[in-house]
Amino acid sequence: MTSQGKRSQLNLANSITIARMLLVPVFLVLLFSELPELWGDLAAAAVFILAAATDKLDGYVARRTKQITTLGQFLDPLADKLLIAAALIALVAQDRVAAWVATVIIVREVAVSVLRIIGVSQGVSIPADRYGKLKTVLQIVYIVYVLFPTADIAEFINVSTDVAVAIQWVLAVAVVVVTLYSGVRYFINARGIIRMPGTSG
Repeated sequence: MTSQGKRSQLNLANSITIARMLLVPVFLVLLFSELPELWGDLAAAAVFILAAATDKLDGYVARRTKQITTLGQFLDPLADKLLIAAALIALVAQDRVAAWVATVIIVREVAVSVLRIIGVSQGVSIPADRYGKLKTVLQIVYIVYVLFPTADIAEFINVSTDVAVAIQWVLAVAVVVVTLYSGVRYFINARGIIRMPGTSG
């Protein structure tokens, strides 16, 4: 790729995407910091929300400036996956998210990422459909819910903490179902477009 081609790929929208990826270690440092648990969680949640919000920003900038690139279509979902996976692994380590929930989500994301890499190597890009976008929104909502002191809030407003736990499980099940469904749809959409290694044609 020429220097001009590299400059066209590394535009403002893609720079925002890269910045989102760089916020991942900041989020982890805050989550595992020695700050009081409440403040550490809230600070980590704030960084997580900021990083998640840039997903809309880089997409808007890319469309507004007509700078949609193959690199951007690859990096944007990859940045989302890194953010989600890092958060889930960290929360599993803190016994705040069930390991099976994180495993299902991460395995799906890895599988789709591998398929995207194969597609990019063949000059093919399959953008996320509405179910993929819904999946991302639900994952973000679920993680933010886990990070927030929902049990303390429930006690403060005189609601049983069991309600907060039940809501978390409902969100977890919804996230797993939509994540799997969107992943299956992604592979179905890739048929006939992406040639898998070892196949002819």
